[in-house]
Amino acid sequence: MTFHSNDAWWWPFVFILVAGWLATDAWRYLGVYLGGRIRDDSEVLVLVRAIATALVAAVIGNLILFPSGELASTPVALRIEAEIAGFAAYQLARKTVVVGIIVAEAILLAGLYAL
Repeated sequence: MTFHSNDAWWWPFVFILVAGWLATDAWRYLGVYLGGRIRDDSEVLVLVRAIATALVAAVIGNLILFPSGELASTPVALRIEAEIAGFAAYQLARKTVVVGIIVAEAILLAGLYAL
């Protein structure tokens, strides 16, 4: 069974849904199964957290330095300033993620409005 094996209009959506579900849920179930057996301070869990944090940082860096769509038309300095302000707000608000996101978006929108 492949992506092009069926000509129905709904087939690509079903294929993507099933392929996406199989690719992610297997790891989720394995995580739930193993999560109860691993200590919070174990070296394996510290490694997993470090890799997850690095991946998120890489995605954010990619969005800031190599954006697509409407964000690509904004100046790099504005994107970096919004990111720095958001991170500073996150730290000052006792590591509250929502505050960092709101501040970064506000700086970005204000900069876009000023352009």
